[in-house]
Amino acid sequence: MTSPTPAAGPAPARPAPARPPSRRLVLVLSVTCAVAVGNLYFPQAIGPLIATGLDVPPDAASLVVTATQIGYTAGMVLLVPLGDRFPNRPLLVVLLALTGLALLGAGCAPALAPLVAASGLVGLTTVAAQVIGPMAAGMAAPERQGAVIGTLLSGSTAGMLLARTFSGVLGEWLGWRAPYLVASATALLLAAVMAYAAPRTTPSESAVRRPYGEFLAQPLRLLLAEPELRRSCFYQSAVFAGFSAAWTSVALLLTGPVYGHGAQAVGLLALVGGATLACTPYVGRLVDRYGPRPVNLVCLLGVVVSAGVLAAGALGGAAGLAALTAGMLLLDVAMQGGMVANKARVYAVRPDARSRLTTAYMTCSYLGGTAGSWLGVRAYAAFGWPAVCALIALLAAAALVRHRFGANRGTAGMDDGRQVERMAVTHHPPAPR
Repeated sequence: MTSPTPAAGPAPARPAPARPPSRRLVLVLSVTCAVAVGNLYFPQAIGPLIATGLDVPPDAASLVVTATQIGYTAGMVLLVPLGDRFPNRPLLVVLLALTGLALLGAGCAPALAPLVAASGLVGLTTVAAQVIGPMAAGMAAPERQGAVIGTLLSGSTAGMLLARTFSGVLGEWLGWRAPYLVASATALLLAAVMAYAAPRTTPSESAVRRPYGEFLAQPLRLLLAEPELRRSCFYQSAVFAGFSAAWTSVALLLTGPVYGHGAQAVGLLALVGGATLACTPYVGRLVDRYGPRPVNLVCLLGVVVSAGVLAAGALGGAAGLAALTAGMLLLDVAMQGGMVANKARVYAVRPDARSRLTTAYMTCSYLGGTAGSWLGVRAYAAFGWPAVCALIALLAAAALVRHRFGANRGTAGMDDGRQVERMAVTHHPPAPR
């Protein structure tokens, strides 16, 4: 007896369900996210030390940071989608082990060229956070998914904030190689921990059978096919562009004639981002309760308000500095809160393709951030700090217009990520005839 031929366009097979993650597991995964993300940022603080240690010009030493970022972009495209194709435990172990070995190679590099090459490998493999997010979202119960996403994002933010301080202090004390060697040992230790602590996941059969080349094309196809993915990508690209424009330009403002501070003032201002460590888990709980749409609305309005507060920073003096601090804090919280809401919506679109959805979403976000940095510097050079604030408000306004009038008629009622997730979990396609 021959097997029945499936009907056209059947729903994709879903991954095997996993036990909901315990609080301890979420904490371990959050620490892993912090370390993985921190590997991208700690080289930024030791560039001068690398230049001195290897006897190269400072601009040449900056190639280390550039290579790490380029490698990370490549890892997003080439490796993160594999989270849908392979069991996540061995994938995380391999990624962390390779990161640890690449960091070890960087710490032992005898010259700049091998250091740059090793840094590219570090960026390529340190994408564990982008594999952990979809995995944990798939394990979490729908009513707790936002809280889990928010906690993991807090870990990533902590890694971003603390990495520069860690490497700067350790580098000044023991030399530029020390941060690399400590980071290497930490990544290898986490690889061993993940071998036992990471949950066992089973990818869908359709994902396992799909050729690698076709698999890598899926993020673009999903972006074209899924309106809810496009919605979240647009929101985050616009907000992250404004965020990047602000942080790129505020350094010029603080070190320019209006304030006349040194680079240390920029670093101190960046510490306001620490407030998001407490805010993102709370935002995640709000997403669980109300859905992504209202949370997105509040966050977009927060970006608009932050632009107005930041504009007062052009006044200079203590009042201007207070405005910059308050505005950057509000912008940070709004951006990170919006990311929690957007990720909850994205993960609910296709439970069997969360890693590929992550690739599409994060790629769009980084492209938006790159464009924002470019636009922000040029706006500041042409018209000063008020033009940067106007750019932030304009980008947020475009996202608000999309939020108000651009809802796809066929998906407007499914904007609540919890509803989409529950439908995906409970819906069973009819048996093929």
